[in-house]
Amino acid sequence: MKRNKPAPAALPAEVTDIPEIKPGQSVALLQELHILTRDGKLNQDSRRKLKQVYHLYQFIEPLLKDVLEEKGSVSLVDHGAGKSYLGFIIYDLFFKQLGGDSHIYGIETREELVQRSRELAQKFSFPGMSFLPLSVAESTTSDALPPQIDIVTALHACNTATDDAIDFALKKKAKHMVLVPCCQAEVASVLRKNKGQALGKSALTEIWRHPIHTREFGSQITNVLRCLQLEAHGYQVNVTELVGWEHSMKNELIIATYKNLPRRRPSERLQEVLETVGLEELGHRFYTGQETA
Repeated sequence: MKRNKPAPAALPAEVTDIPEIKPGQSVALLQELHILTRDGKLNQDSRRKLKQVYHLYQFIEPLLKDVLEEKGSVSLVDHGAGKSYLGFIIYDLFFKQLGGDSHIYGIETREELVQRSRELAQKFSFPGMSFLPLSVAESTTSDALPPQIDIVTALHACNTATDDAIDFALKKKAKHMVLVPCCQAEVASVLRKNKGQALGKSALTEIWRHPIHTREFGSQITNVLRCLQLEAHGYQVNVTELVGWEHSMKNELIIATYKNLPRRRPSERLQEVLETVGLEELGHRFYTGQETA
């Protein structure tokens, strides 16, 4: 006669002997996010995923502390939230001890993921989390979000969604932005379209003459334009690499902090770059702030 195997013993919600997991991190939450197995183990894929999120959290935590010290509360919008791994871990490690007006908003177009995240937030009594079934562009004008947001994140928001997230952050007067751009196809398509006209103008056009170079250069110049745009709005911009994302070529991390820096020089440089590579028609996307000396 077969006997059913006993269910694995319940793990303490806040205790684990897995060295990768931070003190105070909810084991039960990590299980619900499928980062930990039911018996509290990490497989190779989930270990990599957890390493990535924690590495990114190292960049975000000082920004959260900066806003909290200044205002006493902090709001964060995560665009293209997906299953909201990042949002839940940030909330678990930082927000759940705050209370008050501090809040995380997850923006995601797939309603089934939004509903699942809402259920998890309710299950773990995370009242300061909201999830909205919106595109990045739609969220900019949505009444469900406050008029000002402190921190904006956008990780692998595809194609123009990263630019929409920047537009959102600028209009919401965000102090900090954390961006991992992805799939920058729009600029490459314009380079490709105008290639015939541009080839005779400058030897620099050889950089994107071949199709594979058009794609790679399009990706590179897109991020250059984004950085110039942010600087043209008074932000200090740092660009680095996300360690632990080696399996992905899209591992560039852009961190921007509003410092009210001079805008004129980056605005002029942005316009020069657009004209040099024949991207003037995209000026509306990479719009700049008011020029100041």
